[in-house]
Amino acid sequence: MSSRPKFRQSVRHALLFASLLLFPITLFYFSPYLVIDGALRGILTASGAMFAAMFVWSVLLGRVWCGWLCPGAGLMEGCFAIQPKPFRTGRLDLVKWFIWVPWLSAIGLAFWFAGWQGLRLLHHLEGGVSVREPGHFLVFYTVVLLFLVPSLLFGRRAGCHLLCWMAPFMIAGGKLGRTLRLPQLQLRPQADKCIACGTCRQNCPMSLDVPRLVASGVMNHAECVLCGTCVDGCKQGAIDFSFGRRN
Repeated sequence: MSSRPKFRQSVRHALLFASLLLFPITLFYFSPYLVIDGALRGILTASGAMFAAMFVWSVLLGRVWCGWLCPGAGLMEGCFAIQPKPFRTGRLDLVKWFIWVPWLSAIGLAFWFAGWQGLRLLHHLEGGVSVREPGHFLVFYTVVLLFLVPSLLFGRRAGCHLLCWMAPFMIAGGKLGRTLRLPQLQLRPQADKCIACGTCRQNCPMSLDVPRLVASGVMNHAECVLCGTCVDGCKQGAIDFSFGRRN
């Protein structure tokens, strides 16, 4: 492998680690509770604005956040040395939708009854810092365990597949971008170069059957986080990053 792929993955891991270190500061910016608490008062909180931003940028950039910047991803990928087995993808990926749809519906209903009162991005975020007092540590460690335990029990990044309330925003945004045929960041396979060695499947942090996707010629799987491990680990150059409209 050339130095460029190694450098790219080193940068990715460094960004995930930095995001994890900042998690005590940023935790409430991703809070599923605070967005409902704000909606009941008719205000859009920082977490609500963040979820909206995730949807918007995913129209063009897909789930780059999940692959490169998410603190939960940094936590779960740090567990690979302890629990390296792949997660069994498929129907289990639907679990998070059974969480997300009622939750998003509750947010919408709360705003409907409360009426729009405006933005209050620092609602319960005085000073912009999440973990400021002893009680907040309980919330912090609960969220850590929420992602850590499933990954240790069920396999790589199980928390992403099962519980993440942020992923559906980006999956839906990516789907909208494809429907509108907008240019998107994507992986482009070259099936004629693939020798089906399985290295990409072994390296994929989301446990996807990458050789099958390459053979199909379409790599827009909803659980792909555009981390680039398949790109950087393929000695045959069968997968590349690109930005443009899908065929």
